[in-house]
Amino acid sequence: MGGTLTAHDRRVLMAVNAGASSLSFVGSGFIVLCYVLFKELRKFSFKLVFYLALSDMLCSFSSMVGDPSKGFFCYAQGYSTHFFCVASFLWTTTIAFTLHRTVVRHKTDVEDLEAMFHLYVWGTSLVMTVIRSFGNNHGHLGAWCWTQTGRTGKAIHFITFYIPLWGAILYNGFTYFQVIRMLNNATRMAVGMSDRAYQSDARADMKAVNRWGYYPLILIGAWAFGTINRIHDFIEPGHNIFWLSVLDIGTASLMGLFNSIAYGLNSSVRRAIYERLELFWPEKLQRWFPNNTKYRNLQQESELVSLKIQDQQ
Repeated sequence: MGGTLTAHDRRVLMAVNAGASSLSFVGSGFIVLCYVLFKELRKFSFKLVFYLALSDMLCSFSSMVGDPSKGFFCYAQGYSTHFFCVASFLWTTTIAFTLHRTVVRHKTDVEDLEAMFHLYVWGTSLVMTVIRSFGNNHGHLGAWCWTQTGRTGKAIHFITFYIPLWGAILYNGFTYFQVIRMLNNATRMAVGMSDRAYQSDARADMKAVNRWGYYPLILIGAWAFGTINRIHDFIEPGHNIFWLSVLDIGTASLMGLFNSIAYGLNSSVRRAIYERLELFWPEKLQRWFPNNTKYRNLQQESELVSLKIQDQQ
């Protein structure tokens, strides 16, 4: 069932990696570009999404290098991929923390914590990357120069990446569960009080938060096969399963694309894009778009985090 990867297998994995990483690079780069171009998006909540997209973009760029030969470029790819991929999933925890602190705890000081967020994300990423250098003996696993051939190195790689990753997944899941539960309770309370205005606000909040409940699934989907592959490689070194390696590299390399769609393409971004396009579309063309009113309605759609922060300041 498993064995050493052939030259053809590695070429396939390199192609999968390059294609998936390119999609993630374009997706996360688009969110970064939107943040830079559209001043109205530069609120604190979207600033965190910008840092997430920036980390994803650099992680994807490191992966896109492909399969460098052993030596300096191999180490450079290994360390840069590790650093920015760790930073990526850590930024998702700051977004979850911000949502929880604003909605559940009704705190208005989240913007004051930005420096702490940077220290936490970049500092932890650096520490994990430095620790990973112990027992270092880089080799290739499929299309990445991002693994270690020694048993100690493999264990350290797992400790410095996959354990923090699954810790972030559990934290995000627990946090979003609390937020959704609180909003559900608020909705039921509004129904019981027959407060129509409050019911409308609660429904808007629930609409905005519904997709947040799926965010932990992005990390699970992106890294589940990678986790299984690393455990298998640790138990049976040198016996690679080709199809598992394809799923591992394909899903992990798409993380930036998943994040850019889920976190980045919210109503504020879509509205900003539509308003710019409206300037260039001839009026005659606009009549051909039956969903024109749908985009105008985006002006009324609430973005949960930014709305809550603005209301409470």
